Amino acid sequence: MQIILLEKVGNLGNLGDVVKVKDGFGRNFLIPQGKAKRATEANKAEFAARRVELEKQQAAILTTAQARGEKLTGYIVAVSQKAGVDGRLFGSVTNGDIADALVAQGFEVVKAEVRMPNGPLKTIGDHVVTLALHHDVTVDVTVTVTAEA
Repeated sequence: MQIILLEKVGNLGNLGDVVKVKDGFGRNFLIPQGKAKRATEANKAEFAARRVELEKQQAAILTTAQARGEKLTGYIVAVSQKAGVDGRLFGSVTNGDIADALVAQGFEVVKAEVRMPNGPLKTIGDHVVTLALHHDVTVDVTVTVTAEA
């Protein structure tokens, strides 16, 4: 399936690129999310007319993400969980727990933006977690996991 990207999509292309993707990826994800349109002649003409508007919109989204990233750079968030005497948690700290803790501190973060390549945190201590606020904006945040009393 040939599609026109309406925004930058990681590992696929930038705004305005015409790329070939598998039918299911295009139909079930990119098109319903508003990230792409089918690459028909009518849609190509419509995109050409709206290109400047879409570029301004994407620049505004990037600027907002950069501002959020500056606020979060080097931030330390504390999360408490029940733990055993050996420092291992009964359960784990997930990306949802970290996002909830950041939202409680007044930051706009959603669960999907928290990247944990090594999986959930299962021990007490300081852990560095990456927040992907935009394709071009990533920020490292320190998560301090403490034992609940």
